[in-house]
Amino acid sequence: MTADSGTELRTLRSTEWDTWFDTLERAFGGAPKAPGIRALWRTLTEPERALGAWAGDDCVGTAGAFSFGLSVPGGALVAAAGVTMVSVAATHRRRGLLTAMMRSQLDEVHRRGEPLAALIASEPDIYGRFGYGMAAYQLSAMIDTHRVGLSVPDGTDTVRIRYADPVASLDACEAVYARQVPQRPGMLVRRPGWERLAVVEADGSGRAGGVPLQCVLAERDGVTVGYARFRNRPEWDAAGPRGTVVLCDLEALDPAAHAALWRFLFDVDLTSWLSLPNRPADDAWQHLVSDIRRCQLRLRDALFVRVVDVPASLRARTYRTPVATVLQIEDSMCPWNDGRWRLTGDADGAECARTGAAPEVVLSARDLGCAYLGGISLTALASAGRVHELKPGALTQASAAFASDLAPWTAHAF
Repeated sequence: MTADSGTELRTLRSTEWDTWFDTLERAFGGAPKAPGIRALWRTLTEPERALGAWAGDDCVGTAGAFSFGLSVPGGALVAAAGVTMVSVAATHRRRGLLTAMMRSQLDEVHRRGEPLAALIASEPDIYGRFGYGMAAYQLSAMIDTHRVGLSVPDGTDTVRIRYADPVASLDACEAVYARQVPQRPGMLVRRPGWERLAVVEADGSGRAGGVPLQCVLAERDGVTVGYARFRNRPEWDAAGPRGTVVLCDLEALDPAAHAALWRFLFDVDLTSWLSLPNRPADDAWQHLVSDIRRCQLRLRDALFVRVVDVPASLRARTYRTPVATVLQIEDSMCPWNDGRWRLTGDADGAECARTGAAPEVVLSARDLGCAYLGGISLTALASAGRVHELKPGALTQASAAFASDLAPWTAHAF
């Protein structure tokens, strides 16, 4: 298809991948990926889901999608397009290329029958106009481990922590991760190969300098019940060692394993700081520490969700409290969603169908994306003037029903 008078938008051909990826790298500052990391991204790219905008032989725009499953409230794993690698060359701004790619991509997601699309935005103000709503936060922290202590639960001492080779332990770690996915909304079911992204530098294929990746396993009776991967950045000053442990990822199957891993990270020799770049907003370690103020907490936007098929999406999740309401969804980008939908549901399941009944709550597709995983309340959106109640009490009921017990979170970028 033609995006503007001089640009062709088409599905990526396998022979064009290097040029396409070079365009993406330039748009994100020009720093090239290490060879091993670049090779892995090439393997993970789904060419049939990748778009390139071409001006002659020059690639001037990129967009792609990964085929994921996304965990939703209730534990269902819903087919979702992981939107990624979106860029427009600085030479071709303000020509409608981004809109054309987003339009083409949403149509393709709908044709494939995927109820959801999701992305992690480089700039959060871009994607709201295409119906993506900020649905999950990530928590970062910098913990002064010399001044902050831990209070661990009973059973922590029954967990053995041992070092493991990050590459050799991939299967054990991935099995733990897979068991965690249905437990928290926003987690990704990923295709084989994705687990290598966490350790590509550790096997030497992606080495770009820096501090080696380390891994520890939490075991009980010889069974792996958790893991942590991290980097130890040494530093010294006149008073002695003050290194930093940078946590890359951590998953555990029970509170004792979780606490044992955190206790290990707090106790790494010659370190004074523990850096957490990406953790769930309600991560349990916050209730183990002695002084939360010295943990320097910070929230930022993380996962953006786009409801591509309203009835399929709303039927796929469960609801914390019973709900029976009529939602009026405003969605010019996906007109098949636009209109009134009767939603009835509870903790056991839900039904959603078109209706001619009077609307009770009015919201945009973007706002539905915000609320879908249960981390952003409809009541909060209404207080910002973005969601509107037409029937008294309907908003409170719907907001309570959409809530999730656990904060939605995505463990890694894509």
